[in-house]
Amino acid sequence: MGRRGLGDAGDLAGEAARILVEEQLTDYGLAKRRAAERLGLSSRSALPDNARVETEVLAYQRLFGGHAYVERLQLLRRTAVQAMKLLARFEPRLSGAVVTGAISQAHRVQLHCFPDQPELVDVFLAERGFEVEADERDYRYGDGRSERVPLARFEAGEIGVDVALFAPGQERRAPLAVGNGRPAPRLSLAEAERLAAQPVESLY
Repeated sequence: MGRRGLGDAGDLAGEAARILVEEQLTDYGLAKRRAAERLGLSSRSALPDNARVETEVLAYQRLFGGHAYVERLQLLRRTAVQAMKLLARFEPRLSGAVVTGAISQAHRVQLHCFPDQPELVDVFLAERGFEVEADERDYRYGDGRSERVPLARFEAGEIGVDVALFAPGQERRAPLAVGNGRPAPRLSLAEAERLAAQPVESLY
């Protein structure tokens, strides 16, 4: 029974990764539930953790993503650098799947900024011709707490950018990453530039 369970978990993680990429999702929970349903597993079956699915997403993209994956990830990373330069006064940090490479076509650039007031970023972007959508997102932390953070969403060409507006002084208090449950990466502009200059093929 134990060995069967391990097989189910591995199959489920791989199927969830395939669904996430092919159906252009970003929601790991939804991808796992769809995978369980398609594999005919009980609703009470243990679902793999997000870290395992993230690993499978990377493996899937390395095998099947081809040039489309490479070009998309490069474009996301270049766009992230451009957006960070634009928002430099708000101390942006790059986070999310664009850092790890575990992307689908639906993924957007995720930036964390630390303005004195959230609306300052909205005004700054609007004054430069961007159409800004105000939103919110819940972030979880390692101590079990969660926090709802204002979000400024805008489009930079064909790439979407989400700017999470954390309070000043929160630079070292990183929330948990959706993909693997560890503290989210927060790359500086210099680190993001190095990442963008790195050939994606080096992931293989």
